[in-house]
Amino acid sequence: MDSTQVTYLLVMFVCVVMSAYFSATETAFSSLNKTRIKALAEKGHKKAELARRLSDDYDSLLSTILIGNNIVNILLASIGTLFFVDLIGSNGATVSTIVITVVVLIFGEITPKSVAKDSPEAFAMFSAPFINFLIFAFKPLNFLFSLWKKLVGRIFKTKGDAKMSQEELLMFVEEVQQDGSVDSEEGDLLKNAIEFTDIKTEDILTHRMEIEAIDVNENKREISRIFSHSKFSRLPVYEESIDNIIGVVHQKDFYTEHGITGKSIREIMAPPIFVPLSEKIDDLLKVLKKHKSHIAIVLDEYGGTYGLVTMEDILEELVGEIWDEHDEVVESFHKIDNLNYDVDASENVDEFAEFFDLDLKTEIVTIGGWVADQLDRIPSVGDEFSYENLHIRVTETEMHRASKLKVTIVQPEDGEDEDKKEN
Repeated sequence: MDSTQVTYLLVMFVCVVMSAYFSATETAFSSLNKTRIKALAEKGHKKAELARRLSDDYDSLLSTILIGNNIVNILLASIGTLFFVDLIGSNGATVSTIVITVVVLIFGEITPKSVAKDSPEAFAMFSAPFINFLIFAFKPLNFLFSLWKKLVGRIFKTKGDAKMSQEELLMFVEEVQQDGSVDSEEGDLLKNAIEFTDIKTEDILTHRMEIEAIDVNENKREISRIFSHSKFSRLPVYEESIDNIIGVVHQKDFYTEHGITGKSIREIMAPPIFVPLSEKIDDLLKVLKKHKSHIAIVLDEYGGTYGLVTMEDILEELVGEIWDEHDEVVESFHKIDNLNYDVDASENVDEFAEFFDLDLKTEIVTIGGWVADQLDRIPSVGDEFSYENLHIRVTETEMHRASKLKVTIVQPEDGEDEDKKEN
């Protein structure tokens, strides 16, 4: 092998190395975790900061990689042809095509991309200085390609909207949760935060039938009894009817160091905050923070009192159930045996559907409301009906609505199972 052939081999080797470098760099920058790179950059890692800047200008980066990769691959194919023709004669071109294709495929594409895919951040930081130099060197070509991209974009009217939808964000959280990057509780918190802006006031309120409120002219001893019995620190105050709420009285203002205050309820109550049913809870949270209030009265379309929402109700949508020392632990779905359950009808109908694996689509919020809708009348103790594989019986009512249910899972008879199998 003469010196010319050795030179050819050295140039070919350099071209394969450069092809591998460009392929790995492309994979690294397309796969890297931008949050991780940003975190490293904020800690003072210079190569991480450079990699972050390059990834932010991905169009120039990709153009440079493609230009460089094509140059070295074309050069490799040309030098390879010269080498094999010089080595074996007229058949060298055919042999060169086969050998160069296999070499580029294995060592210039598959292997480097596999390595870069496993450690994208590390390789991006490694390759950043040289690719940054090439971006500067190929700047005129990148400028021409950017003009071409704009022209193509106008012709085909492409849209560069790279924002993630809420569904994509939720899927992303599911993936990182399954990967073990975040635990179950952290994942649930992230999901709650993503869905937070979609929740309306009507989804979390306490209905007017369950509001503990006081008449502005009520006897103070009775008010004291209501505070003691309800365990609430704030009570809405109404005049004449619950539809005319005029304020909110705080327990700390009702009691003084000498006992019950001598001031009237009108003097110590704070002005109420009113919101519509359709108010989003993220907007409501801002309103409560602005007015330094913990309670909002929810109005229906006629201006009457529909319900009440507290700061705690809103926060529970983010962090889950918040318990204090006065809360009673109530089991919403109490298992009697394998087929029978006692159910609290005040719970959310979506939780009921999820618990019993029902295909239940309804705009109704509570289980009790759904039961009344199924019966098409005001529920009474003993009323019963069937839904899918459940037999539901009203066992307790309160204020013209179902409060407790007995739910029985109806198992199909053996004959029915056989019929289903035959069908």
